[in-house]
Amino acid sequence: MIRILYCGSSSACLELDGDAPYYAKSRYRVLVDGSERPDLQSANVFSLFGLRPATEYTVAVRFEDGGEEQVRLTTQAESCCVDVRQFGAVGDGVHEDTAAIQAAISFLPEGGRLWFPAGVYLTLPLCLKSHITLDLDEGAVLLGSTQRERYPIIPTVSTDPATGAETFQVGFEGQELNCYQSLLHASYARDIAVVGRGTIDGNGQNGDWWRDFQSFPASRPRVIFLNHTQNVTLHGVTVKNGPSWHIHPFFSQNFSMLDCFVTAPKDSPNTDGIDPESCDGVDIIGCRFSVGDDCVAVKSGKIDMARKYQTPADHHTVRSCLMEFGHGAVTLGSELAAGIRNLSVTNCYFHATDRGLRIKTRRGRGKDSVIDNVLFDNIRMDKVLTPIVINMWYNCCDPDRYSEYVWCRDPLPVDDRTPHLGSFAFRNMECTGAEVAACYIDGLPESPIDQVELENITVDFAADAKPGKPSMRNQNEDRCRLGLYLDNVKRVRVKNVKLSGVEGRALTAEHCPDVAAEDFEER
Repeated sequence: MIRILYCGSSSACLELDGDAPYYAKSRYRVLVDGSERPDLQSANVFSLFGLRPATEYTVAVRFEDGGEEQVRLTTQAESCCVDVRQFGAVGDGVHEDTAAIQAAISFLPEGGRLWFPAGVYLTLPLCLKSHITLDLDEGAVLLGSTQRERYPIIPTVSTDPATGAETFQVGFEGQELNCYQSLLHASYARDIAVVGRGTIDGNGQNGDWWRDFQSFPASRPRVIFLNHTQNVTLHGVTVKNGPSWHIHPFFSQNFSMLDCFVTAPKDSPNTDGIDPESCDGVDIIGCRFSVGDDCVAVKSGKIDMARKYQTPADHHTVRSCLMEFGHGAVTLGSELAAGIRNLSVTNCYFHATDRGLRIKTRRGRGKDSVIDNVLFDNIRMDKVLTPIVINMWYNCCDPDRYSEYVWCRDPLPVDDRTPHLGSFAFRNMECTGAEVAACYIDGLPESPIDQVELENITVDFAADAKPGKPSMRNQNEDRCRLGLYLDNVKRVRVKNVKLSGVEGRALTAEHCPDVAAEDFEER
């Protein structure tokens, strides 16, 4: 069965139905109206570009090991297609094209598509508007200017001079902070698509974005920032070298990221792949990540912002994605003060990330930072140092990160600053080449995690495993080939879990009053 994930006026994204992590069970070729596309496909998700608007197509998939499936789709109509060069864009990487691109966006009618042919379009930040498509052809690059002094600084809220009413504009790392405008910025807009095999390059390595940024007068920009938007789709594009986070949907609804690639050097600071924050309805499907921080980090703000806006992260799907480098493959938090609910991570492949599935919070996130109805299922991990981490002692990104309030291991009074984590299920995971720990779960003594289920999981440690810290907390110790470690969890269920190469005890459960293990093996 072929599932249509997106069908615009010039592109479509499709997914093969199945449970293989990221890669399809058999390689295949794609035929459009009987004409075979040249590239042999291997991933569950594939895309078509260069389609004609308002046209019906028959798409077939022919597998190498035999068999064929097909589906019919009809592309959307559009009001017009405009070549950005008609507005004066040069695309030589030398001339600045900001004014030409912004003019083209401003004059594009509703339902129009702005086409970028191959070329390098040097630009300052751009504002997007509703009901348009940006189409970056293969070889087209939107290249961010390195002139930081020319990036506008956006206030966290703007104030109506007559009424005093505030409009929420920007934020960063869970707080209301003034920010430099992002390269692509949409605010209170809807029905936007950015599609194609082109690249959006933040150019972070060539400016000063990765150096001395703590002294900047405002927080760094993202490559793409979406504030209170609805129905935004990123399809096919490569997003790279962000000044900080690459993609930041912010208090937005119905955001889709399909068959995209996000990349930055492993040592680039805080270059998360995508951080949806206080959003409702996020689909991240068929994407690749290789970045300098977390690949996917779901957030809902620190305590002050969460109390003010009371907007949790809700209805998120991460499926058929490949995470190749990063601190965490899929992370929840640490800014989750408004809570996270209804999230699933399935059919994914993690390679060489520091941690696989990573949940992080700390005292001070607040009583509303509740995680509920979260599923992690059918995950393949290779050379992930610690496949599963739940850390309620996270010690980064806050002024009091080294305070006794954060690191004290004694029970503290429960108050409105105390976070709570509910039930978590980790199922059907195959992990090879682990080094630090198979599973490291560390709850708070005054607020134990409700329940952890580990089922149908194998973890094989690398023969040359090196010690490391499984979680980021104060006074943590290096570990190596640590088995299942759980502390301050009310209920633990382990079923059909197999560990190979463990040093010491295979299962350590401290301050866990209800522990049951079935078919648990150490090899």
